[in-house]
Amino acid sequence: MTPLLLAVFLMAADGPPPVNPQIDYQGFQRLAARVSPERAKRRITLMRFMQMAATGGAIILDARSADAFAQGHIAGAINLPLTDFTAPALAAALPDRNQPILIYCNNNFSNDRPPVMLKSAAVSLNIQTYINLAAYGYRNVYELGETVDFDDPKVNWIKG
Repeated sequence: MTPLLLAVFLMAADGPPPVNPQIDYQGFQRLAARVSPERAKRRITLMRFMQMAATGGAIILDARSADAFAQGHIAGAINLPLTDFTAPALAAALPDRNQPILIYCNNNFSNDRPPVMLKSAAVSLNIQTYINLAAYGYRNVYELGETVDFDDPKVNWIKG
């Protein structure tokens, strides 16, 4: 049986695809389109990122895995892996939805070695983190917009 014929057979046998009201791909697409212009304005230089972090009013959020965070991160960052984003977890880590939040991901670093191995650009963690934070009502998010070397002292990288 050819793969196409098998797919047609399986779809006919199972009926239409199941509907899960807890998964809304079209809603995700609308949200991503809505926040895109805002995100473009909130991508900042390393110098601005570090200035905002130094004021004490902003939180640096590292949404990479706990293991990657433990291996190294920007000084002062808190870790909440994207896979753990829920309303209660975000409220505990980021109680003030108006507080500036600074985000970065593996794709901000040119090193491409542990703990910041590059991801496919279309699914870099910054994109997902920004969209998720917007979905949970965080409107004051800024994203490191440059590619930097984590060995550069200006990055203030803490090795695990």
